[in-house]
Amino acid sequence: MLEALGLDRSLESVYRALLIHEDDGVAELAARLALTGTEVRECLDRLVDLELLQPSRDAPGMLRAVSPDVGLEIIVRRQEAELVRRQEELARSREAVARTVAEFATLRPNTREDGAERLVGLDAIQRRLECLAKDLREECRAIEPGGAQSQASLDASRPLDEQALSRGVQLLTVYQDSARNDPATFAYARWLSEQGGQVRTSPVLPPRMLIFDRRTAVVPIDPANTRLGALCTSAPGIVASLLALFDQTWESAVPLGADRRRPAGEEEVTAAERELLKLLASGMTDEAAGKRLGVSLRTVRRQMAALMERLHASSRFEAGLKAAQRRWL
Repeated sequence: MLEALGLDRSLESVYRALLIHEDDGVAELAARLALTGTEVRECLDRLVDLELLQPSRDAPGMLRAVSPDVGLEIIVRRQEAELVRRQEELARSREAVARTVAEFATLRPNTREDGAERLVGLDAIQRRLECLAKDLREECRAIEPGGAQSQASLDASRPLDEQALSRGVQLLTVYQDSARNDPATFAYARWLSEQGGQVRTSPVLPPRMLIFDRRTAVVPIDPANTRLGALCTSAPGIVASLLALFDQTWESAVPLGADRRRPAGEEEVTAAERELLKLLASGMTDEAAGKRLGVSLRTVRRQMAALMERLHASSRFEAGLKAAQRRWL
């Protein structure tokens, strides 16, 4: 029940037991919970680290359980602060990558310079990807934004992925949450997962990227203007920034097999709904928000209408206020 807060089953059971049986020691807790003394001591140490246990003032040398309304709120606020920190790091990484990639936008098409190659045209990009995939030895990391992927893209990726997986190469791919709603893309992601690849999804993604063996990266020069082509680079600074951006995205993404149904309870909101509220609250238009989330304009308006109904709001402004009050933003 409290796994989202970092408490596994044993940890939660020890905490609950101490809330009810304040005078229990290690031996009593071990007998009550069918745990070993070592397991109980480890749980007690972790609960102290989480600030859910504090020294007792009435019984020196003993610990007391902090009430859930105080202790669990501390954990939630700590997680919120960590999320803000990671989002700030993610924003800095995106800016660094965008600035560096822009420097290479003036390269002549399909030429190399200082470890970078500008690829223009789908054929040129596909040829370079085939060469990179053939030389793969350890892993390939990919971010695939935009929800539904084109059938041509999926067809081109399958043989490359099959060959890499057959050699024991690790494939880590992040799709947008909306890809779950596209049968072809979801089927491909599921196939990739069944073949041994690791697949996750996230409501909002940075621009498309492929990183081969942590040494070479392929990214669009300008995600908003595909005519400029792609940049293939082995420059250590750019690759390091892209790896950091991928890792931050991967950590916050959800495995493909995870249950993405709405959490129980009227007060809950899904990650995709939360992102939609944040985007619209920042002043983004419905159309722009849809592009960021990889969904259609009609889907954005349908989801927003459903959120307004759940919030009992008669306007988007009122919905924003109520969402903030419920800490959905």
